[in-house]
Formats: sequence, structure tokens, C-alpha cells
Amino acid sequence: MSLLIWCLLIAGLLPIAAKAPVVYFQNRDNGYDNRHPRAQQQRLTGAGARAVAGHYNAYEAFPLFAAAVLVVIATEQVTLLNQWLAVSFIGLRIVFHTLYLLNWDKLRSLIWFLALLCPIIMIAQTASVL
Repeated sequence: MSLLIWCLLIAGLLPIAAKAPVVYFQNRDNGYDNRHPRAQQQRLTGAGARAVAGHYNAYEAFPLFAAAVLVVIATEQVTLLNQWLAVSFIGLRIVFHTLYLLNWDKLRSLIWFLALLCPIIMIAQTASVL
């Protein structure tokens, strides 16, 4: 179970880590505007805009994964497969964000879909127990 908890923690920190490229691009845009960071983010283009989108997407992906981990733990379905899916989710999300920054849109979309399947499969497996 501790592996799932670690994955949950890492998944919760991924949106914060995804902010690092955003800050980098904001600093390149006449310095980081700490008074109006969101307005500055909206002005970013190219890789900067993709960094912002990836950052927001990391927040969007977290709730389903968190729910999946909690359902797996609550139903005592901590299996090797569910642990593998949790680790895969983390790895796929890191690859997803990297591909977002690189503008490899088609591969990024495939990786996004595969990452989405991980918590869906985790939750679906617990349905047979209930």
C-alpha cells in the first residue's frame, strides 16, 4: 500500500513541478510578474503557452487518479497490477508534460489517453469486488 501512497503524493506534486517551466518562460517575458502572474501567463505564446496548458492539465488529471488510489485502498484491492498502473500513471504523466513542451501533439495525445486509462482500470477492477 505504501507504493500507492507514494504515487498519490507524487501525483499531487506533479502540478507544482509542472509550474517550473511556466516560471522559466515568464522570466523570459520581461521577468516574472508576481503581481499579475495569470495575466502574464495568458500573454505567453509557443512553448510558454504549452507549459501553462500542461501545468493546468496536471491539476485536471489529479482528482481521478486520487480517487482511484483511494478506492483501491478502501476496497483492499492493492494488487501488483494496481501498483503497476499507479506507477505507470506517474511515468506517463511526466512523459505527457515533456511532449507538451516539445510540441509533439499526436504522441502527447496518445500518452494522455494511456495515462487516463490507468485510474479508470484501477477503479473498474474494484467494481467486481463490490
